[in-house]
Amino acid sequence: MSVAPQGRRLLPVLPHGSGHLAPPQPFPQRARAAVADPQLRANIRRATRTIRDKRAAAVSEVDDWEQLREAGRTIKRRVARHLPELLERFERAATAAGATVHWARDAAEANRIVTDLVRATGSDEVVKVKSMVTQEIELNDALARAGITASETDLAELIVQLDDGEQSHILVPAIHYNRAEIREIFRREMADAPADLTDDPAVLAEAARRHLRRKFLSTRVAISGANFAVADTGSLVVLESEGNGRMCLTLPETLISVVGIEKLVPSFADLEVFLQLLPRSSTAERMNPYTSVWTGSVPGDGPSDVHIVLLDNGRSATLADTVGRQALACIRCSACLNVCPVYERTGGIAYGSVYPGPIGAIISPQLTGIAANKSLPYASSLCGACYEVCPVKIDIPEVLVHLRQSGVDGARDRPSAERTAMRTLSWVMSDQRRYENALRAARISTGPVAALTGRGRRRRPGGPAGSLAHLPWPLSAWTTSRDAPLPARQSFRDWWRARDDRPGRSAAPDPGTPAGPPDPGTPAGPPDPGTPAGPPDPGTPAGPPDPGTPAGPAALGSSAGPAGSGSGRPAPSEEHADE
Repeated sequence: MSVAPQGRRLLPVLPHGSGHLAPPQPFPQRARAAVADPQLRANIRRATRTIRDKRAAAVSEVDDWEQLREAGRTIKRRVARHLPELLERFERAATAAGATVHWARDAAEANRIVTDLVRATGSDEVVKVKSMVTQEIELNDALARAGITASETDLAELIVQLDDGEQSHILVPAIHYNRAEIREIFRREMADAPADLTDDPAVLAEAARRHLRRKFLSTRVAISGANFAVADTGSLVVLESEGNGRMCLTLPETLISVVGIEKLVPSFADLEVFLQLLPRSSTAERMNPYTSVWTGSVPGDGPSDVHIVLLDNGRSATLADTVGRQALACIRCSACLNVCPVYERTGGIAYGSVYPGPIGAIISPQLTGIAANKSLPYASSLCGACYEVCPVKIDIPEVLVHLRQSGVDGARDRPSAERTAMRTLSWVMSDQRRYENALRAARISTGPVAALTGRGRRRRPGGPAGSLAHLPWPLSAWTTSRDAPLPARQSFRDWWRARDDRPGRSAAPDPGTPAGPPDPGTPAGPPDPGTPAGPPDPGTPAGPPDPGTPAGPAALGSSAGPAGSGSGRPAPSEEHADE
């Protein structure tokens, strides 16, 4: 805790994270190259539409899906409020079960801990379960620098690693490859690939299976992440679909698990909620194919040496943001990616972070600090589709707007021109007189422009005054993607006042005021042939009935009722006729 010069106590400055979180170029620059690749866009469009259609069908089968989402959000909020004590509880339980718990403040510290642990085993090779947090800290590169080879065992991760490429999706890192491209990668980079390898999915999977089986049986150290960590028991949980994770978690002698501190859940009862939410949101499966839970080490059963590295790397700084902390509730299902129109057109590589898509646009800038990652919060249309599908109800659009504002505030030490303009507008529009005077001044000042430009020509009195496609600097930013409307020649209030002030114009009669007797000095004119006659004068003998007019109540109802209408309603006034 530091102390300000005036004696005011200041909160400690929490460190931000590092690693594969910030793009080397801004998102717009990387996205431009991705959008220009038609094959990439076709691959991603086909894959995301297939996944999201299956997810929608799987979710529709659960009657209490919304209640499950609310339960997931509630648990994650509770974890955020009590994270320090949950972490201590987890450490005590895991240590008691035989595991060794390490703490890492950032990527460099985590990489150093893992490298030292692998070196202590005397091994120069490790197998890895699919783990986003180890990708976040760039563990493979750190191990390579120490002379240790890390082999990915998830099929998609293996494809990306063999091609020395970048991941494009949380759930399917190789989503941007098609079958023909994968076959060429296997032929080129996998030494034990069969010579007659085709692009049939079953053939490709069998080639990868045989390649990985030899790795599983010969490697003595495995590295994993974890989807969840149970505080009450010190247990770690991994969900996967191929069985490679179970092989890594049981066969090697040493297991090192790198776990983000936000993965905590208080108890197994809370875990039950997420085991329903995650499979349907990610792979559209009713139940996850392989769910592995391990607690410490047990002699003769699985790895004899278990290490857990609890990683911060900017998560504490994220937790300190009352709006942005909800990003830590993410369970990495990737549902938000599959519905995002921006992701569908750019793919995940354009984000330049291990966390792509809408969730990556709010997680990465918070882990690194917004100053190091300013462009990602703008990689969204703010359509809200990501919030609609999020299984734990993370309000991604709200956090995006919050981060955009934080980026603007952090880049200057005085109010921006935009904020000054908005405050001025607020002051003007809060008073009717000021507002009308401002409109009048704007109308007069832009009148010559409207008269000179064809687009500004008024079509009718009181109608829209047109718009301008381009404004001079500094207002040119407004017309980059929209037209600037010119002030109307006449405001609605002015039009209304002028309308009521016309000669002979009067307000509509109050229906609650009875009409007075007719002026006896005004001679009655001849009856309007189109106006139905009133009741017959009792002193005037009735003539013979018109043979063409049917007698009876129907005839009376149509022509002999109260003056002006057969339905009893007053005749339309001039005001109604105008409308």
